[in-house]
Amino acid sequence: MTEAEFIAALRALPLHPGARELRDDAAIVGGLVVTTDTLVEGVHFLPTDPPADVAWKLVAVNLSDLAAKGATPEGVLLNLPLGGEAWDRPFLAGLAEILAAHDVPLIGGDTVSLPDGAPRVLTCTAIGRDAAAPPRSGARAGDALWVTGTIGDAGLGLAIARGGRGPAELLAAY
Repeated sequence: MTEAEFIAALRALPLHPGARELRDDAAIVGGLVVTTDTLVEGVHFLPTDPPADVAWKLVAVNLSDLAAKGATPEGVLLNLPLGGEAWDRPFLAGLAEILAAHDVPLIGGDTVSLPDGAPRVLTCTAIGRDAAAPPRSGARAGDALWVTGTIGDAGLGLAIARGGRGPAELLAAY
């Protein structure tokens, strides 16, 4: 089953109206914008990536979703495996850095033990205050569309990090 097929099957379940039929990156619930993303080692980041960079990316993708909805961040929750001080401490340092840079508090989450050899799977949920939260489907001809950076740079950078060829600036974008 593809991701699109799985999401289509989820639409058959009871959905909150704020879920917008699962066609958006965030849900609107009682004046809050809620979004969540998961990063999987070997899929979204490499085992050799600096843990501080992984922490930054984990939070940044969620804050980006809130920004796309015009929401003001209220806090984040993290779910992550603990896998040893050599990884966990630098991750905490990167986490502290991005939370301070964006003035966003940590409000909770969950931790589990990481079995030897298992890939890291990290999830962040961000909650923001609703500020109109336009749906993805709300764009109309003539609307301004704003993006930061070049779309696809991070994905191309990951391909280069995995041994592909390409410009060094794409690797830096990853």
